[in-house]
Amino acid sequence: MWGKTDFYGIVAQAQDMVPGFKEGYRKFEQQVVLRGLSKGLLENYGRNVAHLSLHFGRCPETVSVEEINCYLYHKAVDEKICESYMKHTVFGVRMWLRMYGKEEAAIRIPVMKKSHTLPEVLSKRECKELFKAPKSFKHRFFLAFAYSTGMRLSELRFVKINDIDTERMQVRIRQGKGKKDRYVVLSQYIKTKLPSYLESCKPEIYLFEGNTPGHEMCERSMQNIIIEAMKKTGIKKQASLHTLRHSFATHLLEDGVDLYTIQNLLGHNQIRTTIMYLHIAQVLPKTAKSPLDTLYNF
Repeated sequence: MWGKTDFYGIVAQAQDMVPGFKEGYRKFEQQVVLRGLSKGLLENYGRNVAHLSLHFGRCPETVSVEEINCYLYHKAVDEKICESYMKHTVFGVRMWLRMYGKEEAAIRIPVMKKSHTLPEVLSKRECKELFKAPKSFKHRFFLAFAYSTGMRLSELRFVKINDIDTERMQVRIRQGKGKKDRYVVLSQYIKTKLPSYLESCKPEIYLFEGNTPGHEMCERSMQNIIIEAMKKTGIKKQASLHTLRHSFATHLLEDGVDLYTIQNLLGHNQIRTTIMYLHIAQVLPKTAKSPLDTLYNF
């Protein structure tokens, strides 16, 4: 029904190996669609519920709360799984259990010490080096476009050709995180390259399509573009597509763009999420000037 991503591999495995999972997963998918939840949520919840089911060899509704909490504790303490993975597992299992009228409130996210590390960011010089690294024009254009808009990976996948407005210099993001639409700035550089990209790559519906015309490129293929490009550079940092988003925000701040504008461009609900970039950006402090002097041009 949706673009093929690697989450289908683990889900298909659970459907083949765990009795009842195939029927349960179909019901689970219907619940996600009927509630108007996102495709990304189904992928994250579905993948983690499938992992849990494969671990026990049983569907979640047949596993006791004690067993599930022990599984979560093992993941958190022994395997040191990240907090977002734990949340997806807990929320996914809770949703699954509610389908069967099971008690889900007792399933808890183990207490985990939160890390406060700052994200990796590429310099402007490193970005230019990265964007020219791929041999493929399609891949060079993709990396430059991803950086120029600051989009999330899940948003990049579903950009359509008609979402790009070269008159108003905007790109429309449909149903981004939180099921909200927003607009981001269209780069002049991207505008000049767009006709050549459309002519050479000939996408039909989505701006970035995979091997099947008219279908969006999968997440793994998109991540592989930057992974392979990084190998061809002298950059020693670890970078993913989300690194380009962090770099976009940091460079805007360094260029003097205010935090409120950056918050809207990134689609952050809370300004405190955007404030993180103040700790990364190399911004010189400004000397305060009395507003009285600006009134009289002193």
